[in-house]
Amino acid sequence: MLGMTRGTLVPARKHLFAVTLAVIACAPVAASANSDMVDVRTLPRLEGAVEQTALTKTHQSKTYQVTYDVPTDFAATTAAVRQLLAADGWVRYAHPLENDKFSSKFKKGRQGLFVSVPPGKPNQSSVIYSANAAHVNVPFPPDAADIVFEEWRPYLGCIAPTALDATLDFFRKEMAASGWKPLKAAEAAARWPNVQLSETIENGVRAYYTHDFDNGFHRQRPVMLTLQRRDDGKTGVEIRIAPFAMPETLEAADDTAGLPTPKLTWTAQNSGDSDSARRVLDVAVLAEIPATLAFYRRELAARNWTEETSGAVVTADNVMLNFSSAEQTATLELSRRYDMTMVNIVTQMNGAILAERARAKKEADAAQAAKLLDAPLSDAPLRALADNSKPVPLPENAEEVEFEAAAGQIDFYSPSTVRAVAAFYRDALQAQGWKEKPSVINDPRMVVMEFSKGGKAMRFNIMKMGRRASVTASGSALVTADAKIAAKPGAAAVAQASNGAGAKAAAMQVLEADPDADPDAPFPVPKQHSAMNTSASGKLPGSNAVYRRQLDASIPAELNAVLAFYRRELGKRGWTESAERAVVQADRVQLSFTSPDGPALLKLGRSDDETSVILAQKYPDVAAKADFVPKPGHAKLMLGNVGESEAAVTINKQTIKLAAGAGGLHSPRPPILELPPGKYRYSMKVAGRPARNDTIEVTADDGWGLIILPSGEALSMQMY
Repeated sequence: MLGMTRGTLVPARKHLFAVTLAVIACAPVAASANSDMVDVRTLPRLEGAVEQTALTKTHQSKTYQVTYDVPTDFAATTAAVRQLLAADGWVRYAHPLENDKFSSKFKKGRQGLFVSVPPGKPNQSSVIYSANAAHVNVPFPPDAADIVFEEWRPYLGCIAPTALDATLDFFRKEMAASGWKPLKAAEAAARWPNVQLSETIENGVRAYYTHDFDNGFHRQRPVMLTLQRRDDGKTGVEIRIAPFAMPETLEAADDTAGLPTPKLTWTAQNSGDSDSARRVLDVAVLAEIPATLAFYRRELAARNWTEETSGAVVTADNVMLNFSSAEQTATLELSRRYDMTMVNIVTQMNGAILAERARAKKEADAAQAAKLLDAPLSDAPLRALADNSKPVPLPENAEEVEFEAAAGQIDFYSPSTVRAVAAFYRDALQAQGWKEKPSVINDPRMVVMEFSKGGKAMRFNIMKMGRRASVTASGSALVTADAKIAAKPGAAAVAQASNGAGAKAAAMQVLEADPDADPDAPFPVPKQHSAMNTSASGKLPGSNAVYRRQLDASIPAELNAVLAFYRRELGKRGWTESAERAVVQADRVQLSFTSPDGPALLKLGRSDDETSVILAQKYPDVAAKADFVPKPGHAKLMLGNVGESEAAVTINKQTIKLAAGAGGLHSPRPPILELPPGKYRYSMKVAGRPARNDTIEVTADDGWGLIILPSGEALSMQMY
């Protein structure tokens, strides 16, 4: 599941799984050939449910995911769907350390189910059913409360409503029915010398079980069942990997915020980076406290940290140690939660170092400011910007252009002199028949220019601002209706062909931005939308940063109205439209943009009397950190295996072997291929399964993923 100014808990079980979490969470393991996977089409639905067939047309043969809408708000929908599934025998649980208010997890025997209810409109919600399965099953006590479960290790924590003896009888019977058998002392001693299985615990009982699951690459480790009496007569239950079967030595993964992180990290949260005055790192490690403590002592010492004796606390369940280096101090705290060791590291830069850094930065900033103020501006003649949608010419070097159509005002900067910008407008506007009114403000630092023609007027204020000229143009000649703004090359054809009449195009519907949308949302959307979904692809481990985001929406409006909306709203966000490879037709639009964060692509189409929207943005700075930006004209393909069996993929005359979980615990980085764009036929062989052949198409300047799922199927997706 990703330094950061504000950290977020992110599972890091598998490096590749962390990178592709956002996509895989929306496209779970296929269920068609697996009896342990529920066919979600057979599940009960809430009253008034309307399936989103437009979003599932490409998945009609799949049984692992379905989405439907209901006419109730988020809170009512969430409560109702939980009650509905409970009545159908599904038991709800939460993952360890989970904090997700938009999804719920359920289990019925070995079958699992993820239910998501994304935030929607006040009186409408979407419900997503996604199939899942328990890797190795453990039973839930009937009517248990506070269930915490993890399907892969496994882990179970809950409160059984029955007394200890009755609860013990339940597990003796149901563990055997699930394929578990008591672990014999001789068998344990053969693999883990000095193990004692007969220890007693206060006010409770403990038992150990083993399972025959072994596919040649993964062998199920024994589990420890602990039952303890509670004061209310109920029984506390925990099933976890037996401590003696947990790893004794931890290997290092990539550093997070310049601090060591072990490979068996389940979640990671950090603030600051290696240059920060203060850093905080919180990780959850799938290991016991002694192994985790040994890892941090070893890795911190290797980074020239010295362990201090003062204030040290080392017990079976809690550790607190202080460390120091030449420039910093640090505290290390370890504690237990579920079957994990929780790690907290806080570092603080020494005061003298901070003062020296502040002085050096102040001097550097002053030198840079002086350099900018003294920087000469270009006095060369300017040419007009070729791809210009504004009602007045813009110089080709115009920067940070902002246009308010209703107010009739344009603001921008130019790295040219005030004199050069003034000369550009004087020549360009006089050639169009505009008459200039003389002004007394006309010197090398500031020029005011006024023009008039046919009852229209505009005024230019051009002023030297540091290393640039600041330009503001205003006046009645710049007041432009949305319909005129939309009338770039080809837009008139869109308006007319959409309804066959120019009159209706002139009365085009003006769409408004959704006032209930999150102001920090990555994309604008009209409040008139009938469907909307935002997804993210690819996350860096230890960070919330993603490689790519995409908006999919359906708008009950004409295409030209939707086009005008996005040109207007994206312009407000500092996005600049490019004429390169632009397509503007009556029923299809494709436009490229550059945004402050990276390149973006807008696609509009027509379907069922609505306009479909696909708006995707890339984040090259994030992808570059993972070496996932292809060279120009090429594509990158990331291969991964989140299944439990070894696999091999043959593509483009190369065979790549992927161990179970490759790219995660067993490999610091997933394999990445650089390929020319095109369609590639590949062969995939998963241990214990027949070979499969399929085709994947990769496009120029994009990044793709080919992920082998636990079901043995492959999932392809665009990740950048």
